[in-house]
Amino acid sequence: MIIDMHSHIGCIMDFNMPEENLIKSMDKYGIDFSICSSCESASFDHNGKTLPYTVQKSQEETYEQTIAFARKHKGRIAVMPWVTPHYEGVTPKLTAIIKENLDITVGIKIHPVHSLINFNSPQVEEYIKLAEGFNLPILTHTGNTAESCCESVYEMAVKYPKVNFIMGHMGLGTDNQEAIKLIRKQKNLYGDTAWVPVKSTIQAIMECGIEKILFGTDNPIDGIDTLDVNPKGERSLYQQYFNELKELLTKDDYDMLMYKNSVRIFKLKGLLSNKL
Repeated sequence: MIIDMHSHIGCIMDFNMPEENLIKSMDKYGIDFSICSSCESASFDHNGKTLPYTVQKSQEETYEQTIAFARKHKGRIAVMPWVTPHYEGVTPKLTAIIKENLDITVGIKIHPVHSLINFNSPQVEEYIKLAEGFNLPILTHTGNTAESCCESVYEMAVKYPKVNFIMGHMGLGTDNQEAIKLIRKQKNLYGDTAWVPVKSTIQAIMECGIEKILFGTDNPIDGIDTLDVNPKGERSLYQQYFNELKELLTKDDYDMLMYKNSVRIFKLKGLLSNKL
């Protein structure tokens, strides 16, 4: 079994991820289950410029769209609302939607870059408290910007030990060393493999423990074949996860990385009762 705990739908900016692309990619590359969020909650572009209000959508609107997608593909999709701390904050409506859809809502997604807000800010802290109240983990983009630095996630993990935090990308655009160091230090801090070289993942497994790393991909950010080739036509690093890495880990460790850790952290057993 393979669970991709970091996938997306939505079309905004240069992101072109219609719902059918995710399903087609899952079918083509043997992904049994995906946890997804909608990139259409982005408020700022890649350079920190506010997106036109005509293209922005509320966190509740994108969340409801993702819920409908998951309901349509029962047993294959779970949901993380991509929230918007810069402009909206925790609203009664968001809280109500989560409460009504806890059967398929398995976490909360925060993207500090596209919200132009530091992860350790008071606005983001509102969502951490929300996650704590519903016993949900938080997946956050981490990278080489001030807003998305790994240290800020570590600070919140220390402050909120009852919440599980997943560092998406383990520091995108870095050598992953800071993320690995911090994941090793903090019990409730995890990393995912989205765009992480296999070499760094192996190091993270050795230093932090196999139980601290989860398989995720950002699929289908480069199209249906994200898991096979990059936009330049080169072999995707995910092919190493599907092939070479399988030979470097024991079967038990490989299964932990590729699906069992996600089942545990996101409490997916009920959603996967017919697959496990």
